[in-house]
Amino acid sequence: MKQYPKIVFMGTPDFAVASLRALTDGGYNVVGVVTMPDKPAGRGQQIRFSPVKAYALAHHLPLLQPEKLKDAAFLEALRAWNADLHIVVAFRMLPEAVWAMPKLGTFNLHASLLPQYRGAAPINWAIINGETETGITTFFLTHEIDTGKVIDQVKIPIADTDNAETVHDTLMNLGAELVVKTIEAIAQGNVQPTAQEAMGFNPSDLRPAPKIFKETCRIQWNSPVKEIYDFIRGLSPHPGAWTELPTNSGEILSLKIFETEKIFQKHDLPPATIISDGKKTMDIAAQDGFIRLKSVQQAGKKRLPIADFICGKKIW
Repeated sequence: MKQYPKIVFMGTPDFAVASLRALTDGGYNVVGVVTMPDKPAGRGQQIRFSPVKAYALAHHLPLLQPEKLKDAAFLEALRAWNADLHIVVAFRMLPEAVWAMPKLGTFNLHASLLPQYRGAAPINWAIINGETETGITTFFLTHEIDTGKVIDQVKIPIADTDNAETVHDTLMNLGAELVVKTIEAIAQGNVQPTAQEAMGFNPSDLRPAPKIFKETCRIQWNSPVKEIYDFIRGLSPHPGAWTELPTNSGEILSLKIFETEKIFQKHDLPPATIISDGKKTMDIAAQDGFIRLKSVQQAGKKRLPIADFICGKKIW
């Protein structure tokens, strides 16, 4: 086992597990793991462990799940691990008492090319905004969220057919590699972090990545086709772009849309007008053409290919 540095890992979702796995598989000295408290989830409100907790338990790693990161008992337990370095991947905003604790500092893995897309949902917003490139960044934590000095970055292209899931998985795996590379650089004293202010960006050109809520995900059909297409794939499969569509009977269906095609075509139809052959295709009018639905999910139902959905409804 690599005895130096002693590492505390902090994270919660699957995105973080890939990095934690890279550390344990690589023989790095992970002395403890911090993750979110257990919470009820699903229709049955059963208590579920975070993916990071499940991994930590399976690999017999010491674990802390603080409700409050400034809690004295948590800080005492964290300090007792005597870590040289804290690593944060998809966790919570840390107070200075936590990120300033280890002698080698605390670095974070962020799923964008900082300083672009600071915030909680960088993958979603990069795709929604039609970016053709994104990446992964390691940086030292400081007071303001996602503003610390950049250690290293890896860029990837975003294809027009990518969605949030495919980009997430690519960055998750690249991020695990970058975490290991960053640890090695820090341990060897080869880190020369760069202030984000010195990276040649005009602050007015920076795009944020705020947390996404349900109303954020509502489709605006009076927008251009490309914007709607990017919006849908940027939220697919989670949390999912949604809309409300009227049927011939006057019923309003709440529908999540996961996969679409772009059709650029001049028309005089009102936005959100539905054109369907009643068998295999359903197109929805946008500003400069149509969005052809490929995969959808009615509220309370399972996800279906559009032909199966149309066949089951017979209402357009």
